[in-house]
Amino acid sequence: MSSQHTPVTPLDLSKWRKVPTLLLVGGGVLTFVAAAVSHHHDDFKEFGYAWLTAFMFFLSLGLGGLLLTMLHHLFDAGWSVPIRRIYENLATLLFPWIAILFIPIALLAKRMYHWMSPALQANPDHALRAKLPLFTIPGFYIASVVCFLVWWLLSSQLRGWSLKQDTMGGSKPTFKMRWYSYWGIFAFAITLTLGVVMWMKGLQDEWFSTMYGVYYFAGSTWMTLMAVYVITVLLNRQGFIPKAVMHHHQFYYLGSIIFAFTVFYAYVTFAQYFIIWNGNMPEETFWYQIREQGTWWYIGLVIIFGHFFVPFLGLLRIDVKNCFPYMLGIAFWAWLMHFVDMSFNVLPVIHPEGFPFRWIWMAIGCWAFMAGFLSIVFLKKTASVPPYPQKDPRMIEAMGHVQPHTAISGGDMDETQDEEGY
Repeated sequence: MSSQHTPVTPLDLSKWRKVPTLLLVGGGVLTFVAAAVSHHHDDFKEFGYAWLTAFMFFLSLGLGGLLLTMLHHLFDAGWSVPIRRIYENLATLLFPWIAILFIPIALLAKRMYHWMSPALQANPDHALRAKLPLFTIPGFYIASVVCFLVWWLLSSQLRGWSLKQDTMGGSKPTFKMRWYSYWGIFAFAITLTLGVVMWMKGLQDEWFSTMYGVYYFAGSTWMTLMAVYVITVLLNRQGFIPKAVMHHHQFYYLGSIIFAFTVFYAYVTFAQYFIIWNGNMPEETFWYQIREQGTWWYIGLVIIFGHFFVPFLGLLRIDVKNCFPYMLGIAFWAWLMHFVDMSFNVLPVIHPEGFPFRWIWMAIGCWAFMAGFLSIVFLKKTASVPPYPQKDPRMIEAMGHVQPHTAISGGDMDETQDEEGY
């Protein structure tokens, strides 16, 4: 693994500091116009679906941060100690900030989810009856509250004990974070599946898929890892995470996990499609049939090649995982593909004839507003606490100072590279 690609010069970010505010204001104006136009056009329905698309995109960041935090503690990882605080700050966006962004969906739910109609609630069909009492109006709101409460409890406790570790040290915070991760990983799996089934798959409640939660989780983690990589490099290049703490192998490991989730997402997505295609049951195949009509066919091809083949081939080389300009391009591409993926799930419900290019400005406006809003919150969270754990017992290992009697076989790395920072 060569260090010749390692960027060491500080970045001038002064011209980018107003970007979150510009996104918030510009996106807010577009969002307000979108709501007004949609109210006149179709009683907020178009706006509701555009907002949901952007919401599911940014929900991925919060859930991905929460998952990565818990995985760090469950595996007792050493290499990821310097970047754990980034995971935690992303996870705490879930409550109350992303929960606030859910309010328009809660208000517009009866216009967006056809199974909430009084006729179907009074006389549910076979598909809806099989999902009772979950797919009822009270069930929808109770499930939503439960999801956000569980995510709030996990994210706040994990970050809270992490900050206590910075001041008190000792083993208690470490064991507390492991305990929350131990039961939290099960609660996370249940609530993520529940949330994505109610909010996104529930748009077409007739559809059955036991892999939908895993599918969303794979794409969310993939996108979050890209964000973590970019944020980590920016903090490192600005000196907030010094070279003594961050080494080039952390970026290599991040790039390798991104590569792994690229393959995992493709596997899960193909498996879901193949099982439904092989079963050939109308109550399952109709979901894909809708998404093969009009321009949705081409959007599907974009996801196949753009979501898998481009990043897969782009990350095959070992050395590119340490090249920030290259990985930045991969990250932007990944975020675009994830947004296309969310659109592929949401928008065919209201536009089965093809991608609604004339309404794309609505989705862009909602996305920009949420991006600006959450970026400002994240930056404030990052500035309010130390950018990396201060007294984590694994910090010495993360810094590359492993004692000879604790060295693990198979970790042959050039000793001169161990001395170099990213």
